[in-house]
Amino acid sequence: MNAHQMVDWMADFFEHVEKYPVKSQVKPGEVYQQLPAQVPAKGEQMEAIFQDFQQIIMPGMTHWQSPNFYAYFPGNNSYPSILAEMLTATLGAQCMIWETSPSAAELEELMMQWLQEMLGLPAYMTGTIQDTASSATLCAILSARERMSDFQINETGFQTENQLRLYCSSQTHSSIDKAVKIAGIGRSNLVKIGVDEAYAMKAEALEVAIKKDLAVGLIPCCVIATIGTTSSTAIDPLEAIGKICKKYNIWLHVDAAYAGTALILPEMRWMSQGMEFADSFVFNPHKWMFTNFDCSVYFVKDKEALIRTFEIMPEYLKTEVDEHVNNYRDWGIALGRRFRALKLWFVIRNFGVEGIQQRLRQHIKWCKNQVDRFEAAPDFELMAPTPLNLICFRFHPLHIQDETILDQLNEQLLHHLNASGKLYLTHTRLNGQYVLRWAMGQTYLKERHLLDSWELIKEMSERLF
Repeated sequence: MNAHQMVDWMADFFEHVEKYPVKSQVKPGEVYQQLPAQVPAKGEQMEAIFQDFQQIIMPGMTHWQSPNFYAYFPGNNSYPSILAEMLTATLGAQCMIWETSPSAAELEELMMQWLQEMLGLPAYMTGTIQDTASSATLCAILSARERMSDFQINETGFQTENQLRLYCSSQTHSSIDKAVKIAGIGRSNLVKIGVDEAYAMKAEALEVAIKKDLAVGLIPCCVIATIGTTSSTAIDPLEAIGKICKKYNIWLHVDAAYAGTALILPEMRWMSQGMEFADSFVFNPHKWMFTNFDCSVYFVKDKEALIRTFEIMPEYLKTEVDEHVNNYRDWGIALGRRFRALKLWFVIRNFGVEGIQQRLRQHIKWCKNQVDRFEAAPDFELMAPTPLNLICFRFHPLHIQDETILDQLNEQLLHHLNASGKLYLTHTRLNGQYVLRWAMGQTYLKERHLLDSWELIKEMSERLF
């Protein structure tokens, strides 16, 4: 009975989600103060627990599934993905090796094949499902580290002469900074390469940095190229970067966490030109492919290098079929693994490739339409190119040229918009300027939501004077 009640609530939630405040309106500590301080000694009825969920927890939730959620990048779900998650939770399987759930391992193998075909990746690429792009990128850096050291760092640790260098653009995601710390390489050995006017990495500057390091005995190990940076969805020139990596025998990892989904559209595969030079590639179906968090897909050119980096074989994990199957616990950091392939299978089958493509094309088209509206509005300014479905903009009245005042105005505008509960935007800084980000990729987004949000943005900006 409780399950039926909650499923009914879930259906009602999706029907009415756009009526909720998008960004939670509670103050710090407000939820905590309503929760009981003592651990319950005796069990409680589910009816009471669910009532507290609705009255205490719900007001403190920011609604990522609202069509008016435009912040960060989307963390989408969809009806088929939710149903698969319910089944996954019911099964409760720990899918660390083939033997602990053969269906999980073999469905994951098939999903990687489907996605390789859907994205137009090289046929030799294979891989596994990770939790997040942060984990996948860490796997890439660790694999690059081991290949460069002939797998000796895993055995003996870093030697003083092994000063490895990594390269990425100044716009690359912060997970790279974290990964070099975890990998023992150190942030001082992460070289940030300058970007062009479109915020994409300058390939010629990359080669200059590599030559400079080689000249003083440092060891170039890995380059991170990004398809769709977090701040502005800039597209690094993959082919030019790839040729440099090949020339100097450097591992090339491609971070397409958000924008990689767009490669399902043949007309967007200009972004991945040069993928044949990549050693690894990651994208997140849990962002723009309508699949519940967490689900990150990691491809590699050389699966043996990946497995050799992570493989551990204690006696209690050995089975008689190990030589004939994929034991995915050897393909990444975690031993324990969720049955993530099931929700991918449900989503791809229920939407179909054509259904996914249709939604992606709508989002990109609606974004272009909104770009036109910004260009026609004299008091707004576009702050970066818009190759996909993210707009970087700011409010810029014609009579104001002081950058400090413009930053303050746009920060005020952002706070007023988010406090309204009618939409949720975030900000970044580009060229030191305060910029608002408007990401248009939520699963059940309609253009009417964008038009209503545009009217609100204009109205709120006028109130600043």
